[in-house]
Amino acid sequence: MKIEQIYTSCLAQSAYYIESNGEIAIIDPIRDYQTYIDKANLSGHTIKYIFETHFHADFVSGHIDLSHATGAPIIYGPKAETGFEAQIATDGQIFKLGNITITALHTPGHTPESTCYLLKDENGHDHCVFTGDTLFVGDVGRPDLLDGNPDLNSEIMAAWLYDSLNTKLKPLADSVLVYPAHGPGSACGKSLGKETFSTIGIQKSTNYAMAELSKSEFIAQVTEGISAPPDYFFKDAKLNKQGYTSMSSIEMHGLKSLNLEAFETLKSEGALIIDSRDPLVFENGFVPSSINIGLNGQFAIWAATLFELDRKIILICDIGQEKESVTRLARVGFDNIAGFLEGGYDTWPSAGNRSDMLISVDTEELYLEQKHGKNSGVLDVRKASEYDQGHVEETEFLTLATLPDHFDKIDKDKDVYIYCGGGYRSVIACSLLKANGYHKVYNVYGGYGAIKQDERIKIVLPTKS
Repeated sequence: MKIEQIYTSCLAQSAYYIESNGEIAIIDPIRDYQTYIDKANLSGHTIKYIFETHFHADFVSGHIDLSHATGAPIIYGPKAETGFEAQIATDGQIFKLGNITITALHTPGHTPESTCYLLKDENGHDHCVFTGDTLFVGDVGRPDLLDGNPDLNSEIMAAWLYDSLNTKLKPLADSVLVYPAHGPGSACGKSLGKETFSTIGIQKSTNYAMAELSKSEFIAQVTEGISAPPDYFFKDAKLNKQGYTSMSSIEMHGLKSLNLEAFETLKSEGALIIDSRDPLVFENGFVPSSINIGLNGQFAIWAATLFELDRKIILICDIGQEKESVTRLARVGFDNIAGFLEGGYDTWPSAGNRSDMLISVDTEELYLEQKHGKNSGVLDVRKASEYDQGHVEETEFLTLATLPDHFDKIDKDKDVYIYCGGGYRSVIACSLLKANGYHKVYNVYGGYGAIKQDERIKIVLPTKS
């Protein structure tokens, strides 16, 4: 028996490759599915099943393409309704894989069809459970992804989740391994732990949602403090439920090399320019109106959070990073990628075109502006939970996710100093503002991590209770 967790850090997502006696199962594959086929070919074994724990909302699954390529059936749990051929398991249904078995445990709560899969080893012993978004390390799945269903609310879903945990997962032995679908950074829960796997015993002793709570206490805790899900969650869930464009089709269009003339034509027609280079490189020169979302961070998540999935996109990439940029955008549902600038950014100024630049400053300059500046402001673009833990005095607070809806709150005539946690999100914010006519913007190097080390800068800390 072989179990491999295949972790995709930019999505904070775990897929699983399970092999026993010549047969393979894949759980929660991502859209670029070739990895699983390559692993199967290398072992000389056959992919027999594709298990889905639920209709994923934060990425487009590779289930359909993988099924077409291998002939393996797609398996969902009870209550799932799909726009493609799939096998809907019953609660408790057992699937044989080589010398082991996988049992479907219907665990509604995160979504109505959410299902965990319990793996029993060659000796019939409970070995591990693949929990999807039902149970994470240190957290559980958010119960508010209702997608306009008038018969549901987050309290009803949380009650279902309480029953699922108490009847299906808590009774398992403490030694049973827990393999969730997500790790730290995912928006599918409130605050996931740093580890990507655990055990039932550890979760019963450390996870607030696995503690001995009454149903009302559980509902109150699980529904408290949930930030609104990104709009793209509901669009990705719909794609996963109804079907989507094949990965090969996206790559055929997205990996088209655009000469300068073709690039400028698409630019003039309103295509969104995403520059996936490192923020520290981007700031030294970029195509005007391009948005920097670096591949060195949560590239796809921020692209989907900030822009509509049907936007036509043209890319500027480091040479050799074109496929990675297209693939990661496709993972979250961008299907309308028209190509990339041939030769990368250097093609633009080499042809005599005007470039833009971003000015970044260190905490010394931020301190001087805070002390002497008369026509300046500070903008914090972190999450609310980060802001509440400490922020620069007299700062404007707008999360990066909501910034495009609140440009009117920023004065174009003022110098605006922008910071986040470490500098990645603040450069995205600066490029967004520049693309929308704000030119007096300055990125603060090192973000709040550097700011709080500078004792001269006035910051506001939470009051101690």
